[in-house]
Amino acid sequence: MLEQADRLHRQFFQPVAAQAPAWEPPVDVIESADTLWVQVALPGVDPGSVTVGLEPDALTVSARRSFPCGAGESGRAARIRALEIPYGRFQRRIGLPLQALTLANKRMQDGCLTLTFSRKESS
Repeated sequence: MLEQADRLHRQFFQPVAAQAPAWEPPVDVIESADTLWVQVALPGVDPGSVTVGLEPDALTVSARRSFPCGAGESGRAARIRALEIPYGRFQRRIGLPLQALTLANKRMQDGCLTLTFSRKESS
């Protein structure tokens, strides 16, 4: 039992790579006969920092959500009373048949990234 506890302790406290994603934002995927919408909740994320990667079988959305509130900027110490909103680098990979879709529109509004895909014409 001590061996198991030691192994779990080592796994838990392993150093994490500097670029490892810290969290994944929630996603909605809605599909109709000719359109597919992907909506990613990104409150507080700078729209210019969002990267969308398209692969044949997946979509990847990544960026960084900075810690707001300027804690420590005023020169006074600050104490966190609650910290429930995730911060740091994120990446979300969504499996989709992108070989059959074309990205028609990308819009960031009200803290949500909305990607609109249309179906490619079949020959």
